[in-house]
Amino acid sequence: MAKLEGMVSTHDAPSCCGASRGEVDDAGASEFAESESGGPGAMPAPPREMLQALTAAAPGQLSLLGLDGGAFQMGSEDQLAYPQDGEGPVRRVKVTPFAIAATTVTVAEFATFVLATGYRSDAERMGDSLVFSGKLESGVADSLPRVADAPWWAVVPGATWFSPEGPGSEVRGREDHPVTHVSQRDAQAYAEWVGARLPTEEEWEFAARGGLDQQPYPWGGVRDPEGQRRMNIFPGSFPDAPDGPVGTVPVRSYAPNGYGLFNVTGNVWEWTASPFHGDRAVPAMRGGSYMCHESYCRRYRTSARSSATADTSLGHTGFRLALSR
Repeated sequence: MAKLEGMVSTHDAPSCCGASRGEVDDAGASEFAESESGGPGAMPAPPREMLQALTAAAPGQLSLLGLDGGAFQMGSEDQLAYPQDGEGPVRRVKVTPFAIAATTVTVAEFATFVLATGYRSDAERMGDSLVFSGKLESGVADSLPRVADAPWWAVVPGATWFSPEGPGSEVRGREDHPVTHVSQRDAQAYAEWVGARLPTEEEWEFAARGGLDQQPYPWGGVRDPEGQRRMNIFPGSFPDAPDGPVGTVPVRSYAPNGYGLFNVTGNVWEWTASPFHGDRAVPAMRGGSYMCHESYCRRYRTSARSSATADTSLGHTGFRLALSR
């Protein structure tokens, strides 16, 4: 397991998008056991009664959208793109037929997995996870270790998929929100359990574009057509002055794209099966999140990329499933 042990940059993308374990100020950095069972900081398992209540909201079967695949123009070189993230050059890519989920995996769906298998997430075994400090009470946030380059990321002991803001918080009432605080390894474990996999970056972007060519958003070229929000991103002034709610919304919020996929930009970053820069220990994430804001992070676009180490869990990161056809 990775340890939080001082500021070490593992990728080129800013920490606002994908802070990794290892990107924490030395003062207050935590030590974790590297065994699969977890060390002294490992969290107790979620209560069975809670899991049973959450699973009541899960669908009875897996449902994915079948796409025929084909060639498309992947990447971006427009003025909104981040060249340092490897968004460009624009290149013609061919995708074979595949299926992909209309939504990210929900809290209720992940609870079903945990109830059936007893699975322990990386955050539970390591004893903490990364949380946006704006989701915490000020007195709590002030006492926690932070990511050096992005101090709005706090290391919260006890933050997990079922307690997203740490002890005392819970996901009841958020059953249809995307599950968060799951590492890529957690996502792959869930996918294997249901007989699916994570999408590649090529598949993800092909699906996210919804049949449109070189448009920055799943619905076209204007972020807020006719002044209407089409995705869940940070409202107001980032990071300290929001003028609306900050956090995840249900997975079927807003209109779907042309292929029927919901919330492929904004809401939560989504793990993929692809490496960010050729290093498979640092997988790519796509889609942006509720923390994205034009003043600091315009990665709420179909070509945008970020990354984190495979054992990292964050309060704004989830995943959706794919299948080969």
